[in-house]
Amino acid sequence: MEPFSPQLIYIEPGALEYPLGRELKEKFEKKGLEIRETTSHNQVRNIPGNNELQQYRNAKSTLVIGVRKTLKFDTSKPSAEYAIPLATGCMGHCHYCYLQTTLGNKPYIRTYVNLEDIFDAADKYIEERNPEITRFEAACTSDIVGIDHLTHSLKKTIEHIGQTENGRLRFVTKYHHVDHLLDAKHNGNTRFRFSVNSDYVIKHFEPGTSSFLERIEAAGKVAKADYPLGFIVAPLILHENWREGYLDLFERLEATLPTFAKKDLTFELIQHRFTKTAKNVIQKRYPKTKLEMNEDERKYKWGRYGRGKYVYKDEQANELKDTIQTYIDRFFPESKIEYFT
Repeated sequence: MEPFSPQLIYIEPGALEYPLGRELKEKFEKKGLEIRETTSHNQVRNIPGNNELQQYRNAKSTLVIGVRKTLKFDTSKPSAEYAIPLATGCMGHCHYCYLQTTLGNKPYIRTYVNLEDIFDAADKYIEERNPEITRFEAACTSDIVGIDHLTHSLKKTIEHIGQTENGRLRFVTKYHHVDHLLDAKHNGNTRFRFSVNSDYVIKHFEPGTSSFLERIEAAGKVAKADYPLGFIVAPLILHENWREGYLDLFERLEATLPTFAKKDLTFELIQHRFTKTAKNVIQKRYPKTKLEMNEDERKYKWGRYGRGKYVYKDEQANELKDTIQTYIDRFFPESKIEYFT
């Protein structure tokens, strides 16, 4: 697939006070894209579309160039100590995505240009925790790789964290546009993770993202660039011939990755889950989805704050877990499964 290219640009006035803001404005002007000014991202209006669904889809191709004013980082357990804020929003159309219920009806993509402010804040968090390692997750609210060919914010972050002694960076992506990141001076401080799945799940439930084979090929490139590597296999879905689909995934990964990269692999396993709110939103936005969301066939799992979600029943969840763990043990015996949830 082609790299993401926004169709509509909004610029917050303060963004032009920063080099990256001016650089992006000039880049998009040369491409002849429509650029509008907005006093704040909260004031973004008039996204094209005759109805809410069209506006939703058009928002997915709208980019807001802004300034991150809140420099208090959110926590990001279990992945990391903190979420480092580089962007919000995603151009993908994954039917199951939790961002469906957190980004509203107009989920435009917003990139932050005051990188030095963000890096200064990160350095303070590292200093506060010294001599312990401080991990930052860069993909909590976006797929940062999906826009980094435009901004290089992630590349600059990789190199900044690479210069620290006790800072570590993590992020995950569904995109294969990684070539510009391969020469980044990461110094082993960044774990580059790919969200992978069976070919069936990617084709049916992850429109607007890189294909099964594109992601596997990109993972091979990243491994050869000496990045610590990881995979999030999520959401694990019990679809027709799921055992064969996931076996194909691990066989192809094993054949693609160089031997040295297989000794420090991490896997994170997440079964499919949904809330009633998410189900209603998903069915509204993707009315033809084949995503199974039958509450009667699921187990209700309570979460924090008295809210819960529907997951697979214990027998099904255990079958999923045991099968995937068997594949990992077979093909990557030296790897680490960080969690199954």
